Amino acid sequence: MPIRLPEEIVQLRETVRRFVADEVEPRANEIDATNQVPEAILDKARELGLFGLSIPEEYGGIGESELASSVALEAMSHGPGGVTFYVAPSAPAAAIRFAGTDEQKQRYLPDLASGTRFAAFCLSEAGAGSDAAGIKTRAVRKDGKWVINGTKLWISRAATAGVFLVSAVTDPEKRGKGGITVFLLDKRKGINVGKPDRQMGGRGSGSAEVNFDDCIAEDHEILGEVGDGFGSLKFILGRARLWAAARAVGAISRAAELSIEHAGTREQFGQKLAEFQLVKEKIANMAADLYSARLHVYQAAMLFDEGIDPAQECAYAKLFCSEAAFRAADNCVQLHGAMGVAQGFPVERLYRDVRAYRILDGTSDIQRLMIASRVVKQGLGINLAPGGVA
Repeated sequence: MPIRLPEEIVQLRETVRRFVADEVEPRANEIDATNQVPEAILDKARELGLFGLSIPEEYGGIGESELASSVALEAMSHGPGGVTFYVAPSAPAAAIRFAGTDEQKQRYLPDLASGTRFAAFCLSEAGAGSDAAGIKTRAVRKDGKWVINGTKLWISRAATAGVFLVSAVTDPEKRGKGGITVFLLDKRKGINVGKPDRQMGGRGSGSAEVNFDDCIAEDHEILGEVGDGFGSLKFILGRARLWAAARAVGAISRAAELSIEHAGTREQFGQKLAEFQLVKEKIANMAADLYSARLHVYQAAMLFDEGIDPAQECAYAKLFCSEAAFRAADNCVQLHGAMGVAQGFPVERLYRDVRAYRILDGTSDIQRLMIASRVVKQGLGINLAPGGVA
C-alpha cells in the first residue's frame, strides 16, 4: 500500500470536499425536509464530472479506479447521505462495464457518466435483500420475448431513473446456479415506480418501489447471457460493499470533525470538553477507527484495481466500517448533548444516515457469516486478511 495517495486522487478528493462544503451542506436541511436533491446540486456535480466515478474515460467517465471512487465517495459522505446515492459510483454502470455488449456500453455509459440519465439497480425484494439468490421476480419466455413480473423494494434513484437494471428468475429450478438473468431496460410500459420512500436517513436518495407488470423485454436487452445473472450480481455486490464501506469512512471522519470542533469550544464546569479524560477517549477511539477504516477500504479498492476479486476484504471493510461509523455517530451525539438530538443540526442527521449503513448492501450479520464461512473453510493463514487474497 502506498504511503501517499496519487496526486490526481488527492485533487479529486479536494474537489469533492469543496463541492460538499459549498454546494451540498448549505442545503442539507432542505434535502432532509423535502426528501429530494435540488437540481442545482446535480447540475454542479455534472459540471465537475462527478457522475463518472468508476466509468472508463472512453465513455466520458473519470476512470475505472476503485481507489479513486472510494476516496471520492468518502469525501462525498461528509454531506447528507442521500446525495451519495446519486453522486456516486453506479452499480448499473459497473454491471454494464463488466458484462455489457459494446452496443450497451455505447448506449448507456456516456449518459450515466454525464449525469443526463440515472440508472436504478433493481435487486431487493420483500424476501430477498442480502440473499441475492432469493429473488421472486420472474421473466418468462413468450412469443420470442420476455415478460417480466415482480416487485422490487428500496431501489435507490428509482424516482428519477430512466434506466433499470433488473434481476429476474428465468429458470426456477436452477435459481442462483444458472437460473437468474439480468435485464437492462429503458423506462417503458410495465415499469411502474411508486412514490419516493421516506426513510429514517438517506433522505433524497430517490428510493422507491418498482413494480414490473407484464413488462416486455427483448433478447438484446439481456446483460450478459441468459442464466448468468448471478455472476453479474456478485460483481456488482462486491463493489457495492466497498462503496458502502467508503460511505461509512466519510461518516466516521465527519463525526470526528464535529466532535473535535465541539469539544474544543464547548465549556462545562469551567473547562473545555476536550480537557475531560472521557471526552479524549471518545475522540481517540474515533480517530483510531477512522485510520483503520481507511486502511480497510483502500486495501480492498487497490486489490480491485489490480484485477483481483477481494471478496473477503470487502466483507471485512463493510463490517468494520459500518459498525465503526455507528459508534462514531453515537459518540458524536453523546458529546453534543441536547444539540446532538435536535433536528436541523448535522449531528442528528448524521446519526440517522449512519444507522442504515449496517443494513445496506449486505447486513453486518451477513458479512460475519461470509467471513466465518470462508475462514472455517480456508483457515486463518498468515495473509494480511485472514481467509482472503491479500
